[in-house]
Amino acid sequence: MSLTAAGLIATTISLIVFVLLAVWYAVPWMRRQTLAVALALPLWVHVFRYVALQIFSAQHFGFRISDALANEIAWGDVAGALLALAALWLLRSRPRAAVMVLWVFAVESAVDLLNATAGGIRESGFQSAFAVTWLILAIYAQLLWVTLALVVWRLLTRTRIVDS
Repeated sequence: MSLTAAGLIATTISLIVFVLLAVWYAVPWMRRQTLAVALALPLWVHVFRYVALQIFSAQHFGFRISDALANEIAWGDVAGALLALAALWLLRSRPRAAVMVLWVFAVESAVDLLNATAGGIRESGFQSAFAVTWLILAIYAQLLWVTLALVVWRLLTRTRIVDS
C-alpha cells in the first residue's frame, strides 16, 4: 500500500470516529451547557495546536514540504492556539466579550486548516510524513476540524452565555 493511501484511510477513519464521538456524546452534552462551559472542551483541543511547530524538526529529518508552507502551517496554528487560549480566558472572565474572539478564532482556524489541507495535498505531505507528523496529519487534524465545527455550531445555536 502506498504511503498516501494509508494516510488517506487513516484520515477518513479518524474523521468518522471524531464525528461519531461529537454527535453521540459532545453535542447532547453541549446543548445542556452554557456557552462558556460548552466551548471549553473543544477550545482546549485547539490550545495545543502549537505542536505544529514540530514541522521544522520534521523538515530537518526528511519531511518534504516547502519552507513557505511549513511557515504558513506553523504560524497559522500558533495563532489559532493563542486565539483559543484568549477565548478560554475571556469565557471565564468576560463571557460576552468572548463571542467576538470566538468568531475571529473560528474564521482564522477555518482558513488555516483549509490552507494546510490544500497545501499538504498539493505537496503530497503523506509521501514523506512519519512519526509525530503522520499522527498529526492522520489524527489530530481531523480532531481540529470536528472541534471547530462544534464551536461554530454552538456559537450559532447559543441560548445562554453564562448561568443566569
